[in-house]
Amino acid sequence: MRAVVIREPGGPEVLELREVPTPHPSRGEVRVRVRATAVNRADLLQRLGRYPAPPGAPADIPGIEIAGEIEAVGDGVDPGAAGMRAFGIVGGGGYAEYAVAHARTLVPIPEGTTFCEAAAVPEAFVTAWDGMIRQARLAAGETVLIHATAGGVGTAALQIANAIGARPIGTTRTKEKLPLARQLGLAEGLVVDQGRFADEVLARTGGRGADVVLDLVGGAYVAEGLACLATNGRIVVASTMAGVRVEVDLGLLMRKRARLHGTTLRGRPLEEKILAARELERHVAPLLARGTVRAVVDRVLPLAEAAEAHRAMQSNVLFGKIVLEV
Repeated sequence: MRAVVIREPGGPEVLELREVPTPHPSRGEVRVRVRATAVNRADLLQRLGRYPAPPGAPADIPGIEIAGEIEAVGDGVDPGAAGMRAFGIVGGGGYAEYAVAHARTLVPIPEGTTFCEAAAVPEAFVTAWDGMIRQARLAAGETVLIHATAGGVGTAALQIANAIGARPIGTTRTKEKLPLARQLGLAEGLVVDQGRFADEVLARTGGRGADVVLDLVGGAYVAEGLACLATNGRIVVASTMAGVRVEVDLGLLMRKRARLHGTTLRGRPLEEKILAARELERHVAPLLARGTVRAVVDRVLPLAEAAEAHRAMQSNVLFGKIVLEV
């Protein structure tokens, strides 16, 4: 099969399209004929040698979300699953014509959703749902502050917030992205200047602050988020693009009775990944089917242009996801 392989740690130029052995499903697994995969920050970090694939996943083929047809099933899997259009998160190996996954980590693609649209959904929507709803318990009537709102997870999060009746406030570093975010239901948009946004969030919330902060940046954003958090508020850190260290005022954390959560998906045990897939199927897929939320795709490129896709993601000029068509 054809696959994009990381030749060695380095820049986008180390991504090479090669012929490699086709994987075979083990017990409980299926093989998917991948039709589309999306590009994620995890792929860029893996290419740089900073985020190795988990055990059992291909070490040199990136790609953590796939959409395609189940082509073969392993022992213990219902043979009737063959032929199903499915999408989901995998440990790696998505940049290829075929990938294997545990059968229960995949979800049927809703009717009317294309493979390219489906590929842009799993990582973004599962991360947003898990962080905001499962961990932070965002509820109707509450305000959520979403950082990097123009990215894949950010655009998913603001749509989910609207779907449950919460009020999304979003940050971005470029004002040109705010009109696009407003089309997805962004209530208030802020352009972050030198990492400062707390005063503006307090002003936009009448001094109360945000009930939940979905932090997709990390670094100093965590302390700034705490400064504009409402009493009994919750912060969920799901990315560290701005760094892994920050100085936090523990006195303020205590006075606000705040909760600080951290989350990641790739390294979770299989049981938790299955649970995440079931939540994708139960909560997000019906919203996709009804058109309440949608995949936000900035561009679609062929698999052979994976290096160009990585360069585009590094440029930070995107709105939504980059999808590779296989």
